[in-house]
Amino acid sequence: MMSTSFESFEQMLTGGHPNSLGRTIEVVDLVLETPVKLSDLYNCYFSTDEVVRLRTSNAIKRISREKPEWLVPYIDKLISEVSTIHQASAQWTIAELFQTLSIFMSETQRTNALKILKQNLETATDWIVLNNTMETLGEWAVTDSELKGWLLPHLNRLSGDSRKSVAGRAKKIDAKLHN
Repeated sequence: MMSTSFESFEQMLTGGHPNSLGRTIEVVDLVLETPVKLSDLYNCYFSTDEVVRLRTSNAIKRISREKPEWLVPYIDKLISEVSTIHQASAQWTIAELFQTLSIFMSETQRTNALKILKQNLETATDWIVLNNTMETLGEWAVTDSELKGWLLPHLNRLSGDSRKSVAGRAKKIDAKLHN
């Protein structure tokens, strides 16, 4: 079903099974065809509908893989707005976006992103949030000895997690940082 000119992204991203993509791919394609619509998609992060926010995260992540430079103007908003959304999908996406966009970040933006990721690693319980956050922090810690010193005890803690994916990721990143 193609969207009509009056159908908003929020309308396109709502409904259906919460774990399905719904019309996310269609929205991504529309934004890739018409970049000015990225702001309309970004604003869906503030929908009252949790499913819309989940699919917005998925769409933004997909766009960042195709056109990361398009999200550079949104780095400050990701840090100040999206990072405050108390929803696992926003938190796990923010970790991926910060990794993708890190090459474009100013020192201040990176410092603020780092604070958010550290907080999420300390407080999150969602396995995807933990895995994605460990992944980004692990990448950054390769060249940041202070971060590495902070991260290693957290990896040690998470290597004992009852969820195999979390424990395995923690062990893998720990091993990488010890090489």
